[in-house]
Amino acid sequence: MEYVYKTQGTCSTNIELNVEDGVVKEVAFWGGCNGNLQGISRLVRGMKVEEVIAKLEGVRCGGRPTSCPDQLCHALHEMGY
Repeated sequence: MEYVYKTQGTCSTNIELNVEDGVVKEVAFWGGCNGNLQGISRLVRGMKVEEVIAKLEGVRCGGRPTSCPDQLCHALHEMGY
């Protein structure tokens, strides 16, 4: 299933996801600190959704109340995971 999530409180504006059978197939962050986000995209590709949420949910970015990895978890929850 493909999904586009509009982020809140991060340097990224949108997250595009492709999840199949509970496994993250592809993640693309639009805007933001591109190098770090590409690394996160590579890290989670092929991981089970539960593992991604366990590792990244609640991660903060500096003084911000949220981060792009945390917003990725919000997107996965909105998808029903």
